[in-house]
Amino acid sequence: MGRPGGDARRRRWRLTALLGAGLAALALLLTLLGTQPGGLGTAHDGDRPHGTPAAPAGSPRPHVGWGFTHTRYSADQGSPAATARVTRLLGRDGGLAQNQHIMGWGADNPEPARGRYDFDALDRRIGLVRASGGTPVITLCCSPDWMKGATAGAGRTDWSRAALESAPLPAHYQDFADLAATVARRYPDVRHFIVWNEFKGFWNDAGSRWDYEGYTRMYNLVYKALKNVDRDVMVGGPYLVMDSVDPRGPHASTALRGPWGAMDQRVLDAFAYWNTHRAGADFTVVDGASYTRDDALLPDEFAATAKLTAVGTWVRRLTRDLPLWWAEYYVEPGDGDGERTGWSEPHRVAVQATGMIAMVRGGAGSGFYWNPQERTGPCPGCLWSPTDTAGGGRELPLYGLVSRFARAFPPGTRYATVSVAPDAAPHLRVLATRRTVLVVNTLGRRISARVDGRRFTMGAYEVKWLGR
Repeated sequence: MGRPGGDARRRRWRLTALLGAGLAALALLLTLLGTQPGGLGTAHDGDRPHGTPAAPAGSPRPHVGWGFTHTRYSADQGSPAATARVTRLLGRDGGLAQNQHIMGWGADNPEPARGRYDFDALDRRIGLVRASGGTPVITLCCSPDWMKGATAGAGRTDWSRAALESAPLPAHYQDFADLAATVARRYPDVRHFIVWNEFKGFWNDAGSRWDYEGYTRMYNLVYKALKNVDRDVMVGGPYLVMDSVDPRGPHASTALRGPWGAMDQRVLDAFAYWNTHRAGADFTVVDGASYTRDDALLPDEFAATAKLTAVGTWVRRLTRDLPLWWAEYYVEPGDGDGERTGWSEPHRVAVQATGMIAMVRGGAGSGFYWNPQERTGPCPGCLWSPTDTAGGGRELPLYGLVSRFARAFPPGTRYATVSVAPDAAPHLRVLATRRTVLVVNTLGRRISARVDGRRFTMGAYEVKWLGR
């Protein structure tokens, strides 16, 4: 039996080495970066380019707040007018957390051959984060081909899904840890590192379970390597997909279940092993969807988000309240092609807001929206329009939700209780502080609501922000 399946779209990669998008775009990007890219070089050259910002003073915090993950297409490339527009948009909300992988999802192979480094694409992405005033986070995934046993075409990269999803061979775990240390030295202003992505390549076919022993061994080597670079950097894992299943299924957990389904016990076993045997962690990271692995929303799209609360509560209890991040979170299943186009944008934003509220209620302080833009065309569910044309890079409704949520509910937020009239309470989701109230109408029709002593009308799937 193979590894459990997941959401088609978020696991569907068409990953190729990114080349330049034109001299004009490259000139703008180099301006944003403030330094020439490192290029292919020796191990010494790959450590740190001239002009790399120094690490900020003081110890970093375990939470970075709410933000997004750059994927294959983002605002580091495209029309200069569009990329500049996104940089200004992000700068308006300075401090928004931005996550980037070291290989894939817009980044080239960082070490195509042992000791030869290519950080050009990663430099561009981190340069965009810096230019826009964001908080950079790096996910240490994936690994160069030579760490996975490739011998033919040394120095070349196989970008197929099967190749990219492979984990380093055990004999190369230390090599991957060394690469992680090189990345940390190159970007000393990056203070938060996530180790690997979704246990990719760590599925034990023979045992029909996760190879949590192998992942934990690699995690511990990476953790120690990063702490040797700077003991104050923050490191977290295990970035497991918290899959839920039909409660009647053979792998359904009897301990963690609800109207939304049941957790896959194999996932819980893997998390528990990592938590017991980890060398250390400054925060813990999970990934998951409100729907089951078979794309079932139980009992409906809004109520299903209670899973995110239940998972967070379980993780925090097991880790003794270690700060919790959601590296990815999904509330809208894809169609047969992995596309999410069946909901209107107000419906999509309302369910997203409900999911974010559910994560907060489960103890999360940080979360990353996946996939800010596509290459071209309409972009339902994106944060801004594609940057392929001069008119692109414009704010979309979900960016408004994510950025305002990040401003209203930063790390350390003290939440408050507000009154909700009984007639509307079943249809609303509410999150409040002493200054702000977020209200979501979960119905596809207008309703009259009374929240925090105020009566008002809400449109279908409306997301409303109230001052206090």
